[in-house]
Amino acid sequence: MKTNDLIFQTVTKVVVFIIIIYSLHLFFSGHYTPGGGFIGGLMTASAIVLLLLAFDIETVVNTLPIDYIKMTATGLLIALLTGIGSFFFDVPFLTHTFSYVDLPVLGKTSLATAVLFDLGVYLVVIGVTMTIIQTIGETE
Repeated sequence: MKTNDLIFQTVTKVVVFIIIIYSLHLFFSGHYTPGGGFIGGLMTASAIVLLLLAFDIETVVNTLPIDYIKMTATGLLIALLTGIGSFFFDVPFLTHTFSYVDLPVLGKTSLATAVLFDLGVYLVVIGVTMTIIQTIGETE
């Protein structure tokens, strides 16, 4: 018997958008307030899990054709290259810096190299979490 999940699926479409926007907020505010790549990645993964609960796995895979193992590898590479980049400036591994830049729309904004490291962590957390959850959720 197939259940009618029309309300759940409709609400999920809205809530997933809100969760992803909030996870991006947590990601970008992580340098000055609690948050960052780890919690942002967990929030994004939770939004994808909500999609998996509301829809079947085939629908989600067709909608989001993402190879989470490649996403994990890309995140690890970004995090590693961020750390290695510090050697070019003769500073300790994973030393980060920041600068203030005047951007046309945003005005005076601080740009930090830690954002690149957080991006790597963000991608690794999404990739690992979703790989584990999809592996558990697969049927024979």
